[in-house]
Amino acid sequence: MESVYLVMAMGVMIVFGVLGEGDLKTGFYSSSCPTSESIVRSTVEKYFDKDPTLAAALLRLHFHDCFVQGCDASVLIESASAERKALPNLGLRGFQVIHDAKSQLEAACPGVVSCADILALAARDAVDLSGGPRWGVPTGRRDGRVSLSSDASNLPGPLDSVAVQRRKFAAKGLDEHDLVTLVGAHTIGQTDCLFFRYRLYNFTTSGTADPTITQTFLQQLQTLCPEEGDASRRVALDKDSQLKFDVSFFKNVRDGYGILESDQRLWGEASTRRVVENYAGNVRGLLGVRFNFEFPKAMIKMSSIEVKTGTQGEIRKICSKFN
Repeated sequence: MESVYLVMAMGVMIVFGVLGEGDLKTGFYSSSCPTSESIVRSTVEKYFDKDPTLAAALLRLHFHDCFVQGCDASVLIESASAERKALPNLGLRGFQVIHDAKSQLEAACPGVVSCADILALAARDAVDLSGGPRWGVPTGRRDGRVSLSSDASNLPGPLDSVAVQRRKFAAKGLDEHDLVTLVGAHTIGQTDCLFFRYRLYNFTTSGTADPTITQTFLQQLQTLCPEEGDASRRVALDKDSQLKFDVSFFKNVRDGYGILESDQRLWGEASTRRVVENYAGNVRGLLGVRFNFEFPKAMIKMSSIEVKTGTQGEIRKICSKFN
């Protein structure tokens, strides 16, 4: 089916053209569960007010779900061999937000709203609450019946080159522009010292730091993440405004302040550099507008990866286990 979708940019509701999204459509639950989106929103807001860093966690949870088995909430399953037990998923957070929203939805509309749709809606609300754009989320996903940790081996990682990132995104129907745009979610992200500390000390064969890191910033990072210090210490991926959804992340990548190697490498290749420049640059006062316009489009595209609709899959009663 096709649907018109909307996005808020700089306080203005922008209407995009008609967009085909398989069997997904905005307002899917308008008759069957009209309070569904408001329930998800109020739940996300409740947790966000207590811990704003959960916004990035919910975005990451949705992203990791969509890249394995498609956007089907398979990442929420709890079992010894499930996706969430895979190494790239061990740091995922935000599960309680989704489970809380699901409990309320089951009380209001039993067996109607999928966990996969709750994830997609929560990710949108997380961006909006962080000062980013708001868009209409096409819904109608159904929950998957398979969740295996072995399937999560191809998730994008912090050591990936641009070529590897490009290949992994292309395998999911996402192009290079989508790649850079979606990585922009790191504007509200955090990571552990474990995932980038190698860049600070013995990155080169001569035992020096990654030369792409600005020298003054290198010293700051070494203070935050000593060579023999706590590898689990959390560091903001956007040094300037870690709780605000904006374009400062792209400015950081441009200026050599990228934390993850995979992020900084986007500046080292001409084609991805152009996209970073477009988002980071201030052209006639349009700083941030371009990113606020493109990010929702990329999110809608990503949120449609290999979705299950119609009679496929199931509508779970509890998000952490199959019916």
